[in-house]
Amino acid sequence: MATQATIQRQAVKAACAKDTRILPVRSLNVPGQSMGDIERRWEAEKDQGSPEAQALLEAAEALRTSDTPVAFPTETVYGLGADATRSAAVQGIYRAKQRPSDNPLIVHVSSREQLERLLRPPGCPTLNQNSLQTSSLIPPIYEPLIERFWPGPLTILIPNPKHSPLAPEVTSNLSTFGVRMPSSSLARLLIKLADRPLAAPSANASTKPSPTTAQHVYADLHGRIDIILDGGPCGVGVESTVVDGLNHPPAILRPGGVGIEEIRACRGWEDVRVGYKDGALPGKMTPRAPGMKYRHYSPRAKVVLFETSQEMPSVVRRILNEQSPSSPLKIGVIRTKTWQKGLTMRIQQDLTAPVNGHCDAASSSDLHDDIPPSSAFPLHRLSVVPSSPDSGSPPCTIDMLDVFLGHDLHCIARGLFSALRSLDENDVSTIYVEGIADTDGDLAAAIMNRLRKAAEEEIKS
Repeated sequence: MATQATIQRQAVKAACAKDTRILPVRSLNVPGQSMGDIERRWEAEKDQGSPEAQALLEAAEALRTSDTPVAFPTETVYGLGADATRSAAVQGIYRAKQRPSDNPLIVHVSSREQLERLLRPPGCPTLNQNSLQTSSLIPPIYEPLIERFWPGPLTILIPNPKHSPLAPEVTSNLSTFGVRMPSSSLARLLIKLADRPLAAPSANASTKPSPTTAQHVYADLHGRIDIILDGGPCGVGVESTVVDGLNHPPAILRPGGVGIEEIRACRGWEDVRVGYKDGALPGKMTPRAPGMKYRHYSPRAKVVLFETSQEMPSVVRRILNEQSPSSPLKIGVIRTKTWQKGLTMRIQQDLTAPVNGHCDAASSSDLHDDIPPSSAFPLHRLSVVPSSPDSGSPPCTIDMLDVFLGHDLHCIARGLFSALRSLDENDVSTIYVEGIADTDGDLAAAIMNRLRKAAEEEIKS
């Protein structure tokens, strides 16, 4: 029976719960648009008084004046933004996400000029647009990266100036901060309208899989924030790459949307090294970048990651070891390169009415998918039994929820977090994931980094 104190705490929590609204802005979130294009589109929408324009104005006003963060789409994942210059606003991010306060935040800017204003001490002359290289306070090592990858999914680590306007909660008391300029024109328009640099981690509850749709944000943060701008699914699906050029040799602190070989092709970055580990940092060490210290990207279900050398029979044996006569298995399987539907087990039934609302007409005899899905992947519910059980007992039936992300790395990256969330929503006990070779390229390394952080168990050869 609940104590009086518990009842009072629950009553206070209910009274403080926010009325979270999802505001559609998809007409303003067209991939590939230049900033000029979206500004012209914005002016037309504003003149017409469209709901999308009103939503963006409301979100920008909230970012300027409220201490409650706003969720918005970027090209990577959905971000949870707050005015990076106000402590109370930044603290709102930590409250909403229930994020450890020693995990630094990335600052998002709409333009290089906005970043220069952050770095320039009060009273100094503004940046001369005709002499960016000589007037800039951005360390010169980053100029080749900015020229090639901004706007885009790349975060650079730069010194925090002595009289920095940034709230101390942004940097977690470090002498540096991470900053990026998103390629999402909608995100940059929102930052420009708010006229504030935005501290913006991913818009999920801390440790959970990053959100790639507005619905993911709502599932984690409803009642904690007021506004979610719905710009549709995110295109990249993994967060930005974080680089540190302040030390020699320069280092990648977090893999992401820009790969190490692309970075090595830039002047001054030929010797860039990997400066991260796929596990968490130990003890009381303060992370230099987000995603380095704590367990991340984890659903409620146990995640078991199989390295690429693992064949399907060994996967089946591992699954059968979890079987209990008193509690039939309900598991999730995420397939990528080679695993077949059903994992060589006999499919008794393939329910073509999909569990997550997406239709897929593949028959139960089609044991391998050739067409990779979009981010709205089909989620099949299969009843399977082992073809050759090891023991003499009657074969057990397993309730398997099967997701095929496709062979293409971009499809895998876009669908990974969404797949983890969908399987979790269907209350599977364990999620078995087919890993990929992280030597297949830079995006593969970023995908495996996220999977290793999500996994409770990693099966190697």
